[in-house]
Amino acid sequence: MPIVAQSTETTDWVSRFADEVIAESERRAPGKPVVVASGLSPSGPIHLGNLREVMTPHLVADEVRRRGHQVRHLISWDDYDRYRKVPAGIAGVDGTWAEHIGKPLTSVPAPDGSPHPNWAEHFKAAMVDSLAGMGVEFDGISQTGQYTTGVYREQILHAMRHRRDIDAILAQYRTKKAPSKKSQKPLDEAELEAAEGSGAAAEDDGSSGSAGYFPYKPYCGNCEKDLTTVTAYDDDSTELTYACTACGFSETVRLSEFNRGKLVWKVDWPMRWAYEGVVFEPSGVDHSSPGSSFQVGGQIVGIFGGEQPIGPMYAFVGISGMAKMSSSKGGVPTPADALEIMEPQLLRWLYARRRPNQAFKIAFDQEIQRLYDEWDRLDAKVADGSALPADVAAHARAVGTAAGELPRTPRPLPYRTLASVADITAGHEDQTLRILSELDPANPLRTLEEARPRYDKAEAWINTHVPADQRTIVRDEPDAELLKSLDEQGRQSLRLLLDGLADHWSLDGLTHHVYGVPKVQAGFPADATAKELPPEIKTAQRSFFALLYHLLVGRDTGPRLPTLLLAVGQERVRTLLGE
Repeated sequence: MPIVAQSTETTDWVSRFADEVIAESERRAPGKPVVVASGLSPSGPIHLGNLREVMTPHLVADEVRRRGHQVRHLISWDDYDRYRKVPAGIAGVDGTWAEHIGKPLTSVPAPDGSPHPNWAEHFKAAMVDSLAGMGVEFDGISQTGQYTTGVYREQILHAMRHRRDIDAILAQYRTKKAPSKKSQKPLDEAELEAAEGSGAAAEDDGSSGSAGYFPYKPYCGNCEKDLTTVTAYDDDSTELTYACTACGFSETVRLSEFNRGKLVWKVDWPMRWAYEGVVFEPSGVDHSSPGSSFQVGGQIVGIFGGEQPIGPMYAFVGISGMAKMSSSKGGVPTPADALEIMEPQLLRWLYARRRPNQAFKIAFDQEIQRLYDEWDRLDAKVADGSALPADVAAHARAVGTAAGELPRTPRPLPYRTLASVADITAGHEDQTLRILSELDPANPLRTLEEARPRYDKAEAWINTHVPADQRTIVRDEPDAELLKSLDEQGRQSLRLLLDGLADHWSLDGLTHHVYGVPKVQAGFPADATAKELPPEIKTAQRSFFALLYHLLVGRDTGPRLPTLLLAVGQERVRTLLGE
């Protein structure tokens, strides 16, 4: 695969970040692999907004790999975080899961029917599958595993020894009233929900009681919840006493041997930066204010002998078409939901073509057809060499990684055409193949496999995101009353269409023919351009199209007429149009 950076370093945001990351890594740890990081909390479905936390460092890491450097992309699974709330649409409202609030995510039972051992593994598995389908290579780190096996023991003891220094840093912000945030745009409910679910959203900094400040919170040895307060700690013996406000349990343990607790988030994050040697990690807009985890972490990381990663603040990812999503989904759509209706290349492209600080929306409504049209135009421009350098770079990052190209559809027919055919045929594969094979008679489709997986994505979109009242149902019988009411001009337009039907029976042929009928009726050549025609021709075309839709599907609008005609078939078209 070509090294994208050779031709796009001055135009492509990914290449510019790669330059900085390579230089910074050489300064900090010369000769060692470059380390970039993401953090995800499997507290519920991991949404498309959270995916930006992964895609930004993934794209940079992949560019660094293309240049021949070794890279580790760490994904920290924050599965030792507390279970904060029951997500909408997941576990019901009967209180079964609410009783686990405060426990580690890995101690909460999985949703009903899940094959996974606990809540965290259930939601982690869906994201792992989606990332594999998108070609994202990463090293996953379970924070449950790290904490419960004592990997961070020295870091925890170090934080406790330096708790007064940590407290002094945090105190600088506790007394300040954070200025009102200037959001890049109003956030809708879906985007706010998408912003939740990452450890970075939990702004916990520990608490100060009569015994002083402690950056460590045990999970209760009786009820497993983190509703505990440290009441005493001795630096020399590491004896720690805590009490649980939930169940009243208390005990004294040796922190040098105790593995059932974790550093509070604002200390945990910078500790990991230092421990893993992270050079690049993006942060969400919730870290733009004074006192936020990323800002404070930049000072606390020095206590652990590390440096704050470089990395951009990333904007929220919005969703269009949420209202049409199945209510059984619950909440904001996930990468798996997106990959049901679009190929991995398109989803990768949506993240690659926008700088991290630029917001964008992922379409689950009709807009997905326009996005696919735009993608196909870019694909053609890249093929013929007319695309701009930044667009070439984004395209290359979408279709593959340093490891090679992602699997792609052999015959990428227009998505809107595939969707229309899937709509009209209602999943009948023999009918689908007949129609698709007639789109280009000179180069007919031989099997549906040539159009897959794009066809399957379009069919899934039709079946899951297009309301029933917008589905296309072809008439069983001609509309005799409408046909009888037509004036001479209406009857002539149908005759012109039917007379040329056989000679124009392909997607391109029917496109020219359908648009040409009103031109010919008005005395102009069928191939006359818009500049050569009076404005009233457009009005005549709209009226003609509306007539055809009424006669074929009983509505004013429907799928593109050339596709609809092919789908209905010549014989049935002739019958419905009164021949």
